[in-house]
Amino acid sequence: MWFLGIILLWIGINAIGSSLISSNYHVKAYCNNSSETEKKIAITFDDGPSVYTLEVLQLLKKHNAKATFFCIGKNIETHPEILKQIIDDGHLAGNHSYSHSKFFDFYNQDKIHKEIIKTDQLLEQFTPGKINFFRPPYGVTTPSIRRALKVTGHKTIGWNIRSLDGGTKNQELILNRIIKRVSPGGIVLLHDTGAHSVLVLEQFLQFLQQNNYQVVSIEELLNLKAYAN
Repeated sequence: MWFLGIILLWIGINAIGSSLISSNYHVKAYCNNSSETEKKIAITFDDGPSVYTLEVLQLLKKHNAKATFFCIGKNIETHPEILKQIIDDGHLAGNHSYSHSKFFDFYNQDKIHKEIIKTDQLLEQFTPGKINFFRPPYGVTTPSIRRALKVTGHKTIGWNIRSLDGGTKNQELILNRIIKRVSPGGIVLLHDTGAHSVLVLEQFLQFLQQNNYQVVSIEELLNLKAYAN
């Protein structure tokens, strides 16, 4: 029984560590800048580009805010012109896998590596250099992802303010969840794939402006380069 207990404990620890990107259990992830004392915060968007990305870009321009978009390869193929607009507007782009499959964390190293490289090739048609930032689908990390990233050299970007806008469309719930967690050096996770997220973003940017927060890029917040030569 004690042996079974140890096995179950190991499985539990492994599951929690894999699902919490901030745990650094398999991969070192940059989730915030805890040493930041000024009112600076970064906003990131997952799963685009999509038609809603254009509305997001309009809001960011209106509020003079810079963001990082973690793009899915297959969506880049559908909306290359929107990725071009992201870069032309001065925002950053990162790799969010090619398929964003529900089974991505079960893929072996080779398959993960191929997805990352394929998405990089799509992104780098529009970016000024090699992609340095990667965000794993669902924020789940595994030994296979760690081994693939060791080869590609990407930095893993996480978050410490998760909106959960991918799981609910309740704007009040999403906004309140973000606002309660806002602090200097934070990284916010939103999605640019739904109308409700756009409406939340508008309210959130107004909140940040009213509270004298500056929305800066991941590069500035973490002092990391998004692109390499």
